[in-house]
Amino acid sequence: MIRGAGVALVLLAAPWAAVSAMAAASPPLPPGASAEVLEPAQVPGWAADDHRAAFDIFASGCQTEPPLRTSVAVPAALGAVCEQAKRAVAAGPVDRETARAFFEQHFSFWRIRQAGSGTGFMTGYFEPEFEGSLTRSEAYPTPLYGRPPELVTRMPDDVWPGLDPALSAARRSADGLEPFPDRTAIETGALDGRGLEILWMRDPVDRFVLQVQGSGRIRLPDGSVTRLVYAGRSGHAYTSLGRVLSERESIPPAQMTMDRLIARLKADADFARDLIRLNRSFVFFARRDDLPAESGPIGGAGLPLTPLRSIAIDRTIWPYGLPVWIDATLPAGDGGMERLARLMIAQDTGSAILGPARLDLFVGSGAKAGHRAGLVRHPVEFTVLWPRQPGP
Repeated sequence: MIRGAGVALVLLAAPWAAVSAMAAASPPLPPGASAEVLEPAQVPGWAADDHRAAFDIFASGCQTEPPLRTSVAVPAALGAVCEQAKRAVAAGPVDRETARAFFEQHFSFWRIRQAGSGTGFMTGYFEPEFEGSLTRSEAYPTPLYGRPPELVTRMPDDVWPGLDPALSAARRSADGLEPFPDRTAIETGALDGRGLEILWMRDPVDRFVLQVQGSGRIRLPDGSVTRLVYAGRSGHAYTSLGRVLSERESIPPAQMTMDRLIARLKADADFARDLIRLNRSFVFFARRDDLPAESGPIGGAGLPLTPLRSIAIDRTIWPYGLPVWIDATLPAGDGGMERLARLMIAQDTGSAILGPARLDLFVGSGAKAGHRAGLVRHPVEFTVLWPRQPGP
């Protein structure tokens, strides 16, 4: 073990002798956002984190090829650092101090401020588990669909003349691209008779929660569990039902938790149907029974997520694989609050995750994680570790 660690240290340290030749280039930002460069010592809590935990995730790669959901391209410098981390892990264990030095030497630190709000904003998400069946029955009447073959996802550079620029996907037909049916159309039969059903769930509320989270586990009647991963969406804009219900029923936003929203929906099926249909976006899934039970769900980067270390970011601004330091005081899930200051890796994205300092924290799997995730709606310090560029 000591010998392996020594090899890793040599591999990591070799390029650092020339660190002074590495330029601390600012990350690209949308209009109105700003970035302030920091030294690691200026980042509260930095020295106390277990950087090895983040390093092991980072060393798994920036993204698969292709990723599950396309993002902005991974910068060449970031891809190169990912490869260095992979080689280091292959050579032997990397300890906490070596991991910390790796990030400090290969990245510059940039505190990101959003236009208007200043600090960033964080929500939480989780991998839910529901009951379901591979066959339809009275107990399981709600279908979950696989990706329709005619669904086309808009890539960042795609131009679709005649279609709403806000559409993120469309349907390919004999006459070209056209809007894909929205949630109401799908729920009233637009996909019936095509054999796209991959399983059935108890009710539309369970399906809605699964679609919001983007992945899940389904416990089948025989006790086995099948895993579900994101396979695409209809392309229509996402609408926050929590925000709608908060406004309609004069519920303070701080009190509109996921638990409260679900309870309201479960209490009245007709109300739930009408409210859910306000969110025109509809998500499709694929079964992944090959995923180990102990593995996290697959994020947009195509890699398994790690609780409290993986985050979802705005994929139109940030690439997958990017290390991000966050610092926030969040609900612990048991009624208390706790500070979470640690290094995260951007491995996922989401329709509602928009903005340069906006993130969604992956809390974990199951009901306990879901309760905590539903409580997270808090300001956060958002510091990007941007790869240094080789000097002239």
